[in-house]
Amino acid sequence: MGMSDFYGPPDEEQSIGVIHEALDLGIDFFDSADMYGVGKNERLVGRALRDRRDRAVIATKFGIRRGSDGSVLGISGRPEYVREACEASLGRLGIDTIDLYYQHRVDPDTPIEETVGAMSRLVEEGKVRWLGLSEAAPATIRRAHAVHPITALQTEYSLWTRDPEDELLQTCMDLGITFVAYSPLGRGFLGGTIRSPEDLPDDDWRRHMPRFEPEHFEQNLALVDRVAALAERKGCTPAQLALAWVLAQRPNLVPIPGTTKIDRLRENVAALDLVLTDTELAEVGRAASRDAVAGARYPSPTMRFVNG
Repeated sequence: MGMSDFYGPPDEEQSIGVIHEALDLGIDFFDSADMYGVGKNERLVGRALRDRRDRAVIATKFGIRRGSDGSVLGISGRPEYVREACEASLGRLGIDTIDLYYQHRVDPDTPIEETVGAMSRLVEEGKVRWLGLSEAAPATIRRAHAVHPITALQTEYSLWTRDPEDELLQTCMDLGITFVAYSPLGRGFLGGTIRSPEDLPDDDWRRHMPRFEPEHFEQNLALVDRVAALAERKGCTPAQLALAWVLAQRPNLVPIPGTTKIDRLRENVAALDLVLTDTELAEVGRAASRDAVAGARYPSPTMRFVNG
């Protein structure tokens, strides 16, 4: 997402270099969405992987409709829109088949059975290989899974977003669904380099997110500092500790940390070699307990579309 939108000015050539380096480091799962940059990110991913398609698993999402000016027009899971969105994504990506196709947000006005039914027909036609949901509630996941097997659920999960531990993680385990954790570094905050809201570019979307607002920032920074202290003791970076903690939570869990910089990419990949003992995992979890986090995940108008 950050390669095309929301986190400051994009640099496409630099981003393509990061994608190529990721492939060389053994990463083969790339996540996009039609709303990232209003289609620009899918074109970027398609361009970067055009001569490397056989080495990549490409995931993208539909459902959050945006105007050409970037404005959010609403959520749609209507069957006719599912097909329209898929055809458009295939064209932008320049591929014949999307490996993993997610509903980005659940449409409260369209029964999930109708949406997933339309998605399943794309599988039958060979336009999509596997189906996913994003930010769906346990009951919704079970209803969807009864229509067609759901391969992956993508939902925010990190040391400062522990909500999936209530029921989502177990639901996925029960149904054999992979849990894809987005923003496993707390939108970059857990990396420890953001020390003030002023460290973010003026056009950075995070400036408008509750957890980055001044009234919540200091409390959340204290959480980051506790994690950083544990990372120093472990001999790793805060980002590596945060990723290693997420990776250790479930065997069916895949984090997708985003970055636009090769050095950050290499730092993140090195977290795979970091082994945390049960004692260390518990200590990290206590340092970032739920009551230590201030502010909602999203501004109030959009919170109604999460866990739908």
